[in-house]
Amino acid sequence: MSRPKISVIGAGNVGASAAFQIADQELADVVLVDIVEGMPQGKALDLHQMCPVIGSDVNFIGTNNYEDTANSDVVIITSGIPRKPGMSRDDLISTNTKIVKEVTENVVKHSPNSILILVTNPLDAMVYVAHKASGFPRERVMGMAGVLDSARFRTFIAMELGVSVENIHAFVLGGHGDDMVPLARYTTVAGIPITDLMDEATIDALVTRTRKGGAEIVGLLKTGSAFYAPGTSAVEMAEAILKDKKKILPCCVHAEGEYGIDNIFVGLPVKLGRKGVEEIVQIDLQESEQEELNVSAGHVKELCDIIDGAGIL
Repeated sequence: MSRPKISVIGAGNVGASAAFQIADQELADVVLVDIVEGMPQGKALDLHQMCPVIGSDVNFIGTNNYEDTANSDVVIITSGIPRKPGMSRDDLISTNTKIVKEVTENVVKHSPNSILILVTNPLDAMVYVAHKASGFPRERVMGMAGVLDSARFRTFIAMELGVSVENIHAFVLGGHGDDMVPLARYTTVAGIPITDLMDEATIDALVTRTRKGGAEIVGLLKTGSAFYAPGTSAVEMAEAILKDKKKILPCCVHAEGEYGIDNIFVGLPVKLGRKGVEEIVQIDLQESEQEELNVSAGHVKELCDIIDGAGIL
């Protein structure tokens, strides 16, 4: 039985980090695609030569040609320009809309049955672009953001409490931006709600740091944005799909009435399996949490309206 095939579009830091994780988990054969000649080929060869050391038998192809991506099971799209200091995710919208549209059309041409995982910012709006450009059902187009934002929240909680990150389960919903919605009530340490372990001021500070988690890294790096955590988060989603794990993860998906939100891509709890998005899991939100989610979804809609108004799609 042949291994599954994952194509990673964009061989920059995020794409290469994802490819590394795929190889480390021996999850699938990897096609690394980029428009820069030689770069994906070089990184793929380097990653391939790593495999004997880590004991992984996955195969790598580095290419500038989408024909090599044919019949991919999952496609992780990281293409686009990254944020620089002083930029919001929204500032990337015009350039990255054109890039994601073109990438998606090329992917769909060669892998019409694939499942798409978007990483490009502004994330929620780019999932909207890929959904429209692909014509795929909502089950097969999703965005990586909730996994990353929840991982950041978990990291900061573990640092604060001095406990293992493995003990912490967290949910961050909403759009991937400054108005994301970390749900403290549904965040636990070994089953204990963090509201029992920290005072409100401490939780609020961790929520704020989580919302600004990407900008904090951009400010420190000065020449780019985060890549290890985003790449790894996308691969967790790909693993849940390829292994049919039915894993519940916060992902950017097309809401069709769930949580009172309709026809908007936003981060919600999702059951991921071999068909992609197999269920949007409904949890009870307090009125204030629902209001925050509505604000976040409204911001995503504003970005999508800008894209529609520009006539790019």
